[in-house]
Amino acid sequence: MDAHKLRRDLGPRDITLFAITCMINVRWIPVAAHAGPGSLVLWLLAALLFAAPLAVAVGTLSVKYPGAAGGLYVWTRGDFGRWQGFLCFWVYWMGIAILLPSAALFYMSAGLHVLGPQLATNRWYLVAVSLVAIWIALGTNLLGVKIGKWTENIGGASTWVLSGLLLAVAALVWIRRGSATPMHLAPRWSWDTVNLWAGVAYAMSGLEFIGMMAGEIRDPGRTIPRAGWIATAFVTVFYAASTLALLVLLRPESVSEMNGLAEGGDAAAGAFGIGWLSPLIALLVLASGLGQIGGFGSAVSRLPFAAGADGLLPPAFARVHPRWHTPHISILVFGLVGSFLLVAMQLGDTVHAAYQSLLSLMVIVGFLPYLYIFGSAWKAGKRVSAVSGSAITALAILCSLVPTADITSVWLFEAKLAAATGAVIASAWLVYRRAAASVS
Repeated sequence: MDAHKLRRDLGPRDITLFAITCMINVRWIPVAAHAGPGSLVLWLLAALLFAAPLAVAVGTLSVKYPGAAGGLYVWTRGDFGRWQGFLCFWVYWMGIAILLPSAALFYMSAGLHVLGPQLATNRWYLVAVSLVAIWIALGTNLLGVKIGKWTENIGGASTWVLSGLLLAVAALVWIRRGSATPMHLAPRWSWDTVNLWAGVAYAMSGLEFIGMMAGEIRDPGRTIPRAGWIATAFVTVFYAASTLALLVLLRPESVSEMNGLAEGGDAAAGAFGIGWLSPLIALLVLASGLGQIGGFGSAVSRLPFAAGADGLLPPAFARVHPRWHTPHISILVFGLVGSFLLVAMQLGDTVHAAYQSLLSLMVIVGFLPYLYIFGSAWKAGKRVSAVSGSAITALAILCSLVPTADITSVWLFEAKLAAATGAVIASAWLVYRRAAASVS
């Protein structure tokens, strides 16, 4: 892979924070809390059965293909051929493009909720602010990893601070009045919580992002496995502890999936008369969100860069900016697609239903490439990790097809998922056939 124009500016600290920022999505905390204390058990199961096998797979494949920009595209192409590598890249890239608008909607809604709940539920105002956030985060990474990495570093550090703050205020509330939620840890079964199982597993994903940055990491064969295990351990503790903290502050039925963190801050602020607590939580959530959006854009832009270098996309995608040393065309295209999807998925339903449609579509499309990752892990001899990770991946895809109570039209929900998934796979085939014909 031609990555000689990319600079190796990322060290162990940078890539560990990068992994944490990409893996942690704080929107899953209110989603899990809304489902009740049984989600604490789901976090631990997801860590054991999915996140740990993914860490094994990413570490093993990073050593097998050291220093290759493009990560899972290079792994899949090497193990299963060019078409499978391209399909894996295309589906994953589109999955993250779908993840981008749903992430932006959550983070901006959490921030706007502090300024006024009516702003957080104003659809087009929320969309406009989300678009601004997307381009601010991508813009810093467009200027080079030396600049962009600070967006991810600040996002990762904000996540640590947010976790500590939530735990501290929850502990004080527990001492003063006890927990708002009785801690019955057995997961509740209902059709509304089946979709959550897919979300919990997806929340533990993201470690593969650091494999995509291998061309810009110093000593990637050694740094990536170490950073992966540190990040996986931290993310597991973060999700479980933060969900527990929110359940101490509020009962599950009082936690909304989009604004639950702000509502928890309001509850703690009211208990102690601390007016600045809610704005601080909102600021930390926004910083975490900008870091994650920037991390997504920076990492996945290396996929079309690698495919362009292979001749499967126009040569412009493999172009590196002469001054910034970034695949700038890939980053810009990613931002444009994500922005389009943000607007398009608002059609025909409420804000919450559009958000849920994005989540389910993101899980379906986003999880398909993990079958390739665990397939490569199987070929590399990591059989237990491959079986466990593949089983959870298949289960999560099935669970994401089940609509939640927010969905007003089941037929519209399922039709959107089917049409969008089919369009992603069909578009991959059309682009690949055209590129393969021109190369031959």
